[in-house]
Amino acid sequence: MLRAAVLQAGSIAWDSPATLEKLRRYALDAAGRGVELLVFPEALIGGYPKGLDFGARVGSRTAEGRAQFRRYAEGALTSFDEIGAIAREAQLWMTGGVIERDGGTLYCTVTYHGPDGALKGKHRKVMPTAMERLIWGFGDGSTLKAVETPWGKMAAAICWENYMPQLRLSIYSQNAVLYCAPTVDERETWLPSMRHIAVEGRCFVLSAVQYTEAGEWGAINGGSVIVNPMGEVIAGPLRGQEGLLIADIDPGQTLEGKFDLDVVGHYARPDLFPATTLEE
Repeated sequence: MLRAAVLQAGSIAWDSPATLEKLRRYALDAAGRGVELLVFPEALIGGYPKGLDFGARVGSRTAEGRAQFRRYAEGALTSFDEIGAIAREAQLWMTGGVIERDGGTLYCTVTYHGPDGALKGKHRKVMPTAMERLIWGFGDGSTLKAVETPWGKMAAAICWENYMPQLRLSIYSQNAVLYCAPTVDERETWLPSMRHIAVEGRCFVLSAVQYTEAGEWGAINGGSVIVNPMGEVIAGPLRGQEGLLIADIDPGQTLEGKFDLDVVGHYARPDLFPATTLEE
């Protein structure tokens, strides 16, 4: 059995150190409640600047917008050591969203840390949505590999990556037991999407959504949820407040689900449809 939690919380605008401390407090709280795996939202560290346009128009950028981007970039992480230190202090597996800076480019990234604090892997969002493309670079397929955990493989699809069928299939093809979906999508359509993915992939879906009140970066109302491989909601959805959702899950239920549906196995029909896999 695994006791897992998703964190619904928001960034502190323009203040990554304070947001890291906030994450630390929640991680220690979760650990004190017996949690072994904590999933936190997209772009929690570094922030999701909802509503900002960075002074961009087709064919032009403003000096004020460049200065705003500089401020945002200065809050991005160039190393993940502080998240690793939190995971080590809390003795947790931790997966969640950060804004990463590599050279002069920002990426919307998910990191995977073990309870020893070691970075087990990372995934850069391959397809920023709409205006996100202005501020974030595009990740590549090399970061789509699942990581090994004591409960089976774990992978993450960030926000609207979950609407990319081929990307989902690449996760299923790695036999992921734990499918993490960090996001800022608060729409009512998000919950049925998470239930669909759990049924389709016969995996546990852990979706952590930001929650922020109206402010400089706009409001986000949450909607975090944990779903089992039969599509049943076992925690959440949580709306209108910060907090932890906790569920005890049996990883073996993924095999029970694949008894009658394995979309990369007996239900795949590779004679009709080419397989989508990742090279080792």
